[in-house]
Amino acid sequence: MKKKSTCFAFTVTVVGFLMSGWFTGVFGVSMSEAGHRQPPNIIMLMADDLGYGDVGYNGNPKIITPNLDEMSRTGMVLNRFYAASPLCSPTRASCLTGRDPFRQGILAAHTAGMRIGETTVAEVLKEQGYRTGFFGKWHLGWVEPDKPDDRGFYSPPWHHGFEEVFATKSAVPTYDPTVYPDNWDGWGKGEGDAWGGSIYVHNGVPVTDNLDGDDSRIIMDRVIPFLEQALKENKPFLATLWFHAPHEPVVAGPEYLAMYPDLPERQRHFYGCITAMDEQIGRLRDFLSKHQISENTVVFFCSDNGPAGGLVGRGIASAGPFRGRKHQVWEGGLRVPSLVEWPGQVEPGSVSHFPAGTSDYFPTILDIVGIAPNPDVPLDGISLLPLLTGGTLPLRPPMAFGFQRLYQDTQRFALIDGYNKIVIHDDAETELFNLKTDPAESNNLANENPDLLKAMTEKLEAIQESWRKSRGGNDFAY
Repeated sequence: MKKKSTCFAFTVTVVGFLMSGWFTGVFGVSMSEAGHRQPPNIIMLMADDLGYGDVGYNGNPKIITPNLDEMSRTGMVLNRFYAASPLCSPTRASCLTGRDPFRQGILAAHTAGMRIGETTVAEVLKEQGYRTGFFGKWHLGWVEPDKPDDRGFYSPPWHHGFEEVFATKSAVPTYDPTVYPDNWDGWGKGEGDAWGGSIYVHNGVPVTDNLDGDDSRIIMDRVIPFLEQALKENKPFLATLWFHAPHEPVVAGPEYLAMYPDLPERQRHFYGCITAMDEQIGRLRDFLSKHQISENTVVFFCSDNGPAGGLVGRGIASAGPFRGRKHQVWEGGLRVPSLVEWPGQVEPGSVSHFPAGTSDYFPTILDIVGIAPNPDVPLDGISLLPLLTGGTLPLRPPMAFGFQRLYQDTQRFALIDGYNKIVIHDDAETELFNLKTDPAESNNLANENPDLLKAMTEKLEAIQESWRKSRGGNDFAY
């Protein structure tokens, strides 16, 4: 298959960036005031299985997340922010492409890999002179060509626009990621006490050094040199950091366990690894401040889906006030913590209730750097730039979600249109909710509003047909 040309309309280039009206419009300064200021740096942060209720700024009184809490005060909280799917791989595909994972054939975890024909934000920004780096959990294909799995295929980050890569294929323990945890009795057992699951690779080469201790710190130890090199080269950067925390196996180091002495052991580990991740986010923000690039850097943060069911069931993880969890398309599986920090552009302490999601990252970032997406390739996301910079957006088109595993006959879908939402869980009757009056999805309105239920079902079916055409090759050149 021949990779489809990106064919983007570049309204600005790195060289011509400061000469465009964009810079004055967004930053409120003239070209002479701007001097040699770089195009905005972009940082995409994502936690793994972090529930809506697993951060302090969303009301959790016990979790210690001072840096995320500070970002909620200095940036914008996106309070109705949705993962494209209630599990990891599909959501990750949407973050990079602005396209629903069902367009890409990534219907669940471990079932596929990113197609080379998809255009990623890294590819687009790389063409514009950005340094591009990926760090953490990839989960969009194998990262070692000679170690195939029984599901998926080889599709590493460097095939999709990332120049600097420190990545694992999938999950690792959140502390000592090469060691099988004492408190874990699930998958991943290797020889002796070794972790037999995914390993870290750096630009295709297996990593053996600096892999002890907290996994979030291990990741950030690779991010900081990448940022330093980009500054040394006087280039803007895209840094994509997808943490493993707090995905199982959940392990926290002793210094983080000590912060939660009065909690049960499993919750101490869970909260501890989140606090460790938060600490590294603080380290990143300190770097931006130290090098005086905070105001020229947009930082996005979210989770890839809601909290894991086993942890929710034991009262360890929380979807906050919402129904459901990971693998479910009620709010608890899809609605996730989300922040945007951009000093000087995003109003400090602002809260948005506009429905937004991971598919919006791609068109938003392109809009920030002044690039028009290819009109011939359907996107599911929209640009949130007007919202971030103090403006408003019209009502958005309906947002569709889902995941599918045919071997278990799992087919779960949802559609949100304004505050109306339908939920399809396998063979159960379709549910209808009004999220404005019933955000907990406790009152099924399907029998009371059959006409609305029918109209929304037809909208979902039309979107699913569009997905099928894309997945079948309609958007790719052969």
